[in-house]
Amino acid sequence: MALRELQVCLLRDTGVGKSSIVFEPNINPTIGTSFMTKTVQYQNELHKFLIWDTARRERFRALAPMYYGGLAAAVIVYNNTKEETFSTLKNWVKELRQHGPPNIAVAIAGNKCDLIDVREVMERDAKDCADPIHAIFAETKISQRIPSTDANPPSGGKGFKLQRQPSEPKRSCC
Repeated sequence: MALRELQVCLLRDTGVGKSSIVFEPNINPTIGTSFMTKTVQYQNELHKFLIWDTARRERFRALAPMYYGGLAAAVIVYNNTKEETFSTLKNWVKELRQHGPPNIAVAIAGNKCDLIDVREVMERDAKDCADPIHAIFAETKISQRIPSTDANPPSGGKGFKLQRQPSEPKRSCC
């Protein structure tokens, strides 16, 4: 079976809950950059995602473009309960267009959609932001760490749905 490696970068402002989507729910905030891999089988082919999780803290801000060069995709995450994190989407897209490859796939993920009482960013507004840049859009629930809706690929694009895999037992070096 063929193995295809794809580099993905997660981008966001501090405090959107992005690390909890991908990693464990009760972790310390990302400082600098974290890395993980995820292998998924799709149509008789293995896809190994090499996922870089960048910190948006001011002192690490200049490091993010270092990861853009070989990217297949970038996921920009914002917090549905903090409008200011949604406002920075345009800055992320601009940065990706300047430093990333021309054919990079972009996804926008609104996190914490299950916190309805304090929601500040409406789903329609996020879709209106994603459509003109041909980005995939999804909302995630902080309590489940899985997409709450199916992410539709941009028109003409090919996509596949990632399914949550059972957790592997935690290992220790000691």
